[in-house]
Amino acid sequence: MTDKLKIALAQLNPTVGALHKNMDLALKAIRDAEAAGADILMFTELFMCGYFPEDLLFKPQFVDDTIATAHALAEKTAGSPLSILLPTIWRNTRDELVNAVLLIEQGEIKTERFKLRLPNDDVFYEKRYFAEGPLPEPISIRGVNIGVPICEDIWATEVCGHLAGKGAEILLCPNGSPYWRDKQPIRWKLVKDRVAETGLPLLYLNQVGGQDELVFDGASFGIDRKGELVFQGHSFDEELVISTWERRDGHWECIEGSHNNLVSQDEAPWRACVMGLRDYIHKNGFKQVVLGLSGGIDSAVTAAIAVDALGPENVHCIMLPYRYTSGESLADAKTCAEMLGVRYDVVSIGDSVEAANAGLKEIFAGFPSDVTEENIQSRMRGVMLMAVSNKLGSMLITTGNKSEMAVGYATIYGDMNGGFNPVKDLWKTQVYHLADWRNSHMPHDCLGPKGMVIPDTIINRAPSAELREDQTDQDSLPPYPVLDEVLRLLVEEEMSVAEIVKQGFERDLVKRIEWLLYVAEYKRKQAAPGVKLTKKAFGIGRKYPITNGWRDHTGVES
Repeated sequence: MTDKLKIALAQLNPTVGALHKNMDLALKAIRDAEAAGADILMFTELFMCGYFPEDLLFKPQFVDDTIATAHALAEKTAGSPLSILLPTIWRNTRDELVNAVLLIEQGEIKTERFKLRLPNDDVFYEKRYFAEGPLPEPISIRGVNIGVPICEDIWATEVCGHLAGKGAEILLCPNGSPYWRDKQPIRWKLVKDRVAETGLPLLYLNQVGGQDELVFDGASFGIDRKGELVFQGHSFDEELVISTWERRDGHWECIEGSHNNLVSQDEAPWRACVMGLRDYIHKNGFKQVVLGLSGGIDSAVTAAIAVDALGPENVHCIMLPYRYTSGESLADAKTCAEMLGVRYDVVSIGDSVEAANAGLKEIFAGFPSDVTEENIQSRMRGVMLMAVSNKLGSMLITTGNKSEMAVGYATIYGDMNGGFNPVKDLWKTQVYHLADWRNSHMPHDCLGPKGMVIPDTIINRAPSAELREDQTDQDSLPPYPVLDEVLRLLVEEEMSVAEIVKQGFERDLVKRIEWLLYVAEYKRKQAAPGVKLTKKAFGIGRKYPITNGWRDHTGVES
């Protein structure tokens, strides 16, 4: 039995399905933990295969390969003084698939523990894949009883209370907890509640990195038995988070741990967008991106995120003007590209649009010009950008914000073209706010230039799709501060029409926005994936039917 433990938490960025890459990442962390003199090293939830593998778990060969890789990793640790807690998929004695943590010592898998509480909402549906484990027993490591509740196991009292009752002295919790706005205070409160109930310190490990639409922000931390924060890891950075604990008067106290400031509420969404885009591009085998730079705020912010994620040498911006493109837009796009230091080309779509209009002339005879012709412009831009993507091997990224995606103010097969959208979960008002923020801040892991990267003229000009003369977004949409708040209440808060009306909004306005929201569902089903920044993002975690005859009739005046 020991009275002192140095515990290392591997806050790393695994890749779903990249088993050998994840093993190499683990082996490096093992070497680093050994060099730091750690006694225990813990990895994040399902580290061996990456979190979350979804229907790969229905592939028996994938499961077999993952289990084999866990055995291979264990064998490679022979001779290591570490006690290693490795989360992975596993099979129980009934040959059911389980979400597990393995204890590896001296090259051998000594024991395993299984997750009991399986999430079945929001973005994870583990009950679709895993069998529930039994209430876990503590694991003896260096003569110390260690409880290992896995992620969702700490969201209620049952598991931690059972571990405390069975003699656990410290709780170590591996997580795959995705970022969304204001998430970290929720985690702190959750852990403090379990600590208050059990009287045991709890170390919370979270992974970092992008996985399709999810971004994991790290920010691992420890809470002692008195409910005090005793160490805090970085946000959005890989690191080995090390703390030292000592038994004093029968209780474990943290005697050494670093305290790092979390990123601000302004920086967090920018870092999430950058990390989400960077990992999506790199983990899918791309190096460069291309996008349409219109001279508007959304494409400018998207270009800045891309440069911060990939470096200016890997970002290609193209202006695609037509007769309605203003001189201001041409000038602003060029200035923005110069500020960012990217390759910038101008490709006119005039001849192509006129050719399409001429080809459709007989079919359209007798019909007035309307949004159809406007959409041809947008779709022609999409054709050109996809052609560049195909020819040069760059991934096309799209630039529509959450407000536009909500109400369908985007052209399917046009400006919605692309493989990824880093601003998909940003309301229009947030896009403006982040543009101002980035012009005066430079996050440490970003690869773009310091200082202003988005011209003030873009930020200050009224937004417009420029598909007809003197067009602005507000011709067909409410002012964005109003639109965004109503949409936030409808989408993120799931409020009824009546509840929103009580917030001070006109019922006709709310009903119109609700109608726009529902009829645009088919577009969103075909939209590119994008970074999830809120609890309710379009795409993963929000599953509405396209065919939907229900409407909210609350709030009707009697």
